[in-house]
Parts: sequence; C-alpha cells; structure tokens
Amino acid sequence: MIQPFIYQALPTRVIFGRGKQQAVKAGAERLGLKRPLVITGKQQSALGKALAAQNGWPHWDGAKMHTPVDVTDTALAVFKSEGADGVIALGGGSAIGLGKAIALRTDCAQLCLPTTFAGSEMTNILGETAAGTKTTKRDAKIQPETVIYDPDLVGTLPPLMAATSGMNAIAHAVEGLYAVDGNPIIALMAEEGIVALAAALPAGDTEKALYGAWLCGTVLGSVSMALHHKLCHVLGGTFNLPHSETHTVVLPQATAYNASAAPDAMLRIARALNAKSAAAGLFDLAKNLNAPTSLKELGMPEDGLDKAADMAVAAPYPNPKPLERAALRQLLQNAYDGRRPAE
Repeated sequence: MIQPFIYQALPTRVIFGRGKQQAVKAGAERLGLKRPLVITGKQQSALGKALAAQNGWPHWDGAKMHTPVDVTDTALAVFKSEGADGVIALGGGSAIGLGKAIALRTDCAQLCLPTTFAGSEMTNILGETAAGTKTTKRDAKIQPETVIYDPDLVGTLPPLMAATSGMNAIAHAVEGLYAVDGNPIIALMAEEGIVALAAALPAGDTEKALYGAWLCGTVLGSVSMALHHKLCHVLGGTFNLPHSETHTVVLPQATAYNASAAPDAMLRIARALNAKSAAAGLFDLAKNLNAPTSLKELGMPEDGLDKAADMAVAAPYPNPKPLERAALRQLLQNAYDGRRPAE
C-alpha cells in the first residue's frame, strides 16, 4: 500500500560533470548577475581569488563554520560596499551557508560550487549561530538558484575531510528515509545516495561520491530532518564541535536510537550499506574510513553531555521514536565513548 504523500521538486538548476566549473561565468550571466561577490573560507581562498580576478568580481574569504551571525554582518557590509548583486559560494558548508545568509537578507541570486559532500547547496535551510546557540531557518530566499557540481573541485579533499563530509551527506539520506513528511521519490534518492557514497568513499571515487552527495543534499532539502540533525546542531552550535566530524560520530548512535521505530528505513539503510544492521553498518563505514567515532576525539567535554541532552529535549520536533531524556543521555554517552551499536 502506498501512503498518501506530497512531493515538491526543488527549483535549483544543477550542472554536473568534470570541467563544469568553467560554466560559472555563463551561469552567473544566466542569473542576470554582473558583479557577484565570490565567497570562500580561508582554505579555498586562492581558488576564489583566482575565479574573482578572472571575471573582475570581488572576493571575500571570511566564511566560518556554523555561520556565525557576526561574520554574516561583516560579509554583508562587504557585499554592499562592493556593489555586489549576487553571491557565488565556492567551498563547503561554511561558504555556502554564508552565501545563503546573505541571500536571506538581500534576496540576491546564488550560484554554488561545492568542494565537499555536505549537501547544503541543495536546500532552503540555513543554520546560524549566535550566543552559543544554533538556530535553523527555512525560506525560499535561501534556496540557491544554480549549483555546479564538478568532481575536479573535490579531487583534492584530504582523506579525512572526504570521509567525514561523505558521512555527513549520508546522514541526510538516513533521516530522509524516516522523515515525517517523506515520500517514495525521496526514499529512492536517499537509498541510492547511500549506495553511491558507501561504495565511492572507500574507493576514492570522487565522481560517484559527488553524485551521491547531490542525491543526499536533495533529500535534505525536500523533507524534514529529525533527532540526528537536532543533536548535531546542539553539539556544533553550543560546544563549537567540527560540523562534519560531529555528524560522523552521532549518526550511528542516532540511527540505533530510532531503529525500533523505523524498521523499513533500517532495512533500506542496511541494504544500501550491504550490512547486517543500519547502525552498526554506519559505525563500521566510518571506522573503515579512519574517521572519528567518538565525541571525545572531537574535544567534547564529558560534563557537557547533560546540557546537550537537556537542550535536545527542550524544543519538541518530529522523530520516529519519542524523545526521552534518559535515553538521549545514554545516546550521547555512547557517542562520547565511541561505542559500536549492536547488530
């Protein structure tokens, strides 16, 4: 039996393929942009500077993890002083998040060139941090108009960053499979995204991994996320933990928490991973990629676990299994210790 559902296709134009970064200028012109601001973090600064210089565009390389509001304020001042009419975000979630924050405030057009597998470029979601708290917004202004996926741009990702960025992408698909507003189309994309990334990451196949990341990012932008993303926002925004690494560590534990309440999703995830169980399979994939498997490794203070549990239950949100404070506290302890979920 097919349950009733609603499916809304994303409006973002996607260009995929090696060498497609050369289509940036034509893509900007198609959006009517004459003087877009190229935004990067420090890691992609040289690439962004070269792109800007080639086209006579301004460049700013101050993007930061978790999109702090004060950084956005500074970038917005640069945007206005340069007379920019749009944003070209080149980088991972930090650069793309900052571009979205500017677009939300100015309603300008955005073109994204992802250099990681994060997936934020395919969503109308913006997570911003202020005063130690990360909040999430959804708005049509946040959705990028064009995304150019060029596997050459992710070819130089360090192995650890590729692994954790890929696990972050898989997290979108995992939660999409048990989303309260899920649908059959998204379920297909989610499972295919996990299949692609689980095969590509160990093999170092950037083209297939980027394809999987696009699918997972589309899932993220199409349906609601649940416990896993909530916990990662709490841990990242409050304790300043690294974004993709936190997703990597929390994902197996959050999956184990929800396993009994989402059996069909667990079957799909396990099948995509070619594993006996979803949660253990995700843990093993991270471990095989030499990615972190414990919050302790990331610098999380153990005495902060109680605060994180309190914050996670403070604001109700849809999740397959009801949020129970004691059970969440144990989940966080398991994540802190890096315990492998039972099969």
